[in-house]
Amino acid sequence: MKPIGRVRYMDAQRVNLDGFAVEDPALGLVALHSPDDPEPSLTVAGGRVSEMDGVRAEDFDSIDAFIAAHGLDLAVAEAAMALSEVELARMMVDPSVPRAEVVRLCGGITPAKMARVVALLRPAELTMAMTKLRARRTPSNQAHVTNRLDDPLLLAADAATAAAFGFRELETTVPVLGDAWSNAVAVSIGSAAGAAGVLVQCSVEEAMELELGMRGFASYAETISIYGTERVFTDGDDTPWSKAFLASAYASRGMKMRVTSGAGAEVLMGEPERRSMLYLESRCVSLAKAMGAQGVQNGGIDGASVAAAVPRGVRELMAENVMVMARGLESCSGNDALMSESDVRRTSRTLPILLAGSDYVCSGFGSIQRYDNMFGPSQWNAEDIDDFLVMQRDWGVDGGLRTAPADLEGLRRRAARAVQAVYRHFGLYDYSDAQVEAAVDAAGSKDLTESDGATVLAISGNIRSSRLTMDDVVKALRETGFAVEAGRLDAMLRARLDGDHLQTAAIFTEDMRVLSAVTDPNDYAGPGTGYEPSPVRQAEIDAIRQARSVEDLRAEQLAHRVPVRVLGPAGPGGDPGEVVIGLSPATGRDVWLTLCGMPVVDVLRELLAGLAEEGCTGRIVRFNDTIDLGMIGLSAARLSGSGIGIGLQGKGTALIHRSDLAPLANLELYSIAPALSAADYRLLGANAARHARGLTPAPARNPYTDEAIEARYHTKVVSLIAIERGHCTGAAPEELSL
Repeated sequence: MKPIGRVRYMDAQRVNLDGFAVEDPALGLVALHSPDDPEPSLTVAGGRVSEMDGVRAEDFDSIDAFIAAHGLDLAVAEAAMALSEVELARMMVDPSVPRAEVVRLCGGITPAKMARVVALLRPAELTMAMTKLRARRTPSNQAHVTNRLDDPLLLAADAATAAAFGFRELETTVPVLGDAWSNAVAVSIGSAAGAAGVLVQCSVEEAMELELGMRGFASYAETISIYGTERVFTDGDDTPWSKAFLASAYASRGMKMRVTSGAGAEVLMGEPERRSMLYLESRCVSLAKAMGAQGVQNGGIDGASVAAAVPRGVRELMAENVMVMARGLESCSGNDALMSESDVRRTSRTLPILLAGSDYVCSGFGSIQRYDNMFGPSQWNAEDIDDFLVMQRDWGVDGGLRTAPADLEGLRRRAARAVQAVYRHFGLYDYSDAQVEAAVDAAGSKDLTESDGATVLAISGNIRSSRLTMDDVVKALRETGFAVEAGRLDAMLRARLDGDHLQTAAIFTEDMRVLSAVTDPNDYAGPGTGYEPSPVRQAEIDAIRQARSVEDLRAEQLAHRVPVRVLGPAGPGGDPGEVVIGLSPATGRDVWLTLCGMPVVDVLRELLAGLAEEGCTGRIVRFNDTIDLGMIGLSAARLSGSGIGIGLQGKGTALIHRSDLAPLANLELYSIAPALSAADYRLLGANAARHARGLTPAPARNPYTDEAIEARYHTKVVSLIAIERGHCTGAAPEELSL
């Protein structure tokens, strides 16, 4: 049977593009608790773990064995395991319990215990726990910079743009593996054009990624995937030991490094072992700690939509991040996979993390458009940057981003030209100035001419085979006139020798200071403590590009100024065919443009034309004693020979009034000024004339709109009213002529 209209309308909404699953522990489709999750337990004998979470040492799989050997602080384990889950959960939230004490105790609890603890936290409590437990005091953010064509000029321009927006880490990848070398070089150069101290990753096959790092083209890595079941590990020819060895290889080469995990991975690979997603991720986090990784990128990365499909799944995603923080690791919060097509659900998933603050609020905000994101669409993409900036401003919180500078075009051009110059210098490719300009202007790769696909592959192959290093690129930049970019990239190479950025949650500021858990520890201990944006940073957060002041409005109005002539004091009229159009005090002085975009003089001409069509004449009178539209209209009616008046505020709101009515009563009202048109004003004039002739016309009605008129225009209205109020002098009304 066909559903009713209301249901058909609901079915058409974007939330119904999402998939939703019935909870099924047998398939691992369960967020927080599965009947097969083990009971927390720990037995230590002779300084070694003999039993953990119900499994004896001789029955440990490789994950259990690695965690038991390297991931538990046995000095604190007995005391920590003796605490109830409720006690530990309350300690995570209680501001009076220092973060260090929570991290110390959590170092001694097993994966099953940790999962039980964070599962107790309600959503608001997860937010409180994250506020307190994140490693670094100052929040930050990470971006994806990719495109469908692997176009190096566009990559550089977009990397500069992302750095200008405040992202402190940039991650690129490739649709074609062989393009990786060119992509890494282009993004590194572009990031240096945008800001100093930006860490860059090229996410590709692990051996190549390490080689890129060793040659200076990448400065961090995070796509070292770990899993919560042994079968999934071995399917990828990996073990905890091989991943730990890889982690140490990165760190020993001065590359910042964290691992990646997240709910839903084991479900997607068919090996969840009937366990909850939270428990499996707790094993991953314990493993990351045991490996000595700096941190974890988790919270439902590629499996975000799987977790979000089950009840309490989004809550589980945030609980994953809290587990990382409780283990004393840096958290790169999993906001890099689009978990929903619903803007409401996307926002509900990220907002608590934004409010709490995270070491990285997003693990890969797609700073490019969705279609250019070669990781797949992110939770947030270029289409959403303005929304994210406004959310920061709305709540007064720091999500790591800022409005890009006014000369973004110049910044993009410099980045693209730097890549053009370096590629020419090494004989890699001669990009034309026209290609540079196309990349500068492009919103995405669809705005570029499609390449043959072989060009970038050849460039990249030559970079790899020629054994170029970042030091060579630095020299080339200096020789081709890009000393600033050369200096920034050279500073990053030198910083990698120092290794201070290998501390937990490390980022570089734009003056190359390292902020980390060591140099910038989170000191939240309740209200009045912890991170608060400095006045300079708060001003940066507040200064979104859409904000307008009264002076901005005055300038906009002045651009539409058309002189009007004051004829003298206005008195009563005697012509029964006359209708007076009453204006507000600033109209024709400082207010010249209505909210619908029509100049005031054009509105007046339409009103006069409507009156004339119905055989009446119009007289224009400006009132200087009130800004109230009802009083303006009534005063106009009392001066009118017909007893009918039109009231018009400079912002465009209009009404028809009659001399014998109360001020707040009227015959017809246009209350939604932004939606009005020339035809609407002409109709109002015609209806006023019909009233003057004693007729009863069909009322003119406000045009329909489902826009958020109040949100869009009320700030402008406040400024207009302030201007109007400034001209409200109490002087006698005056007659005007166009």
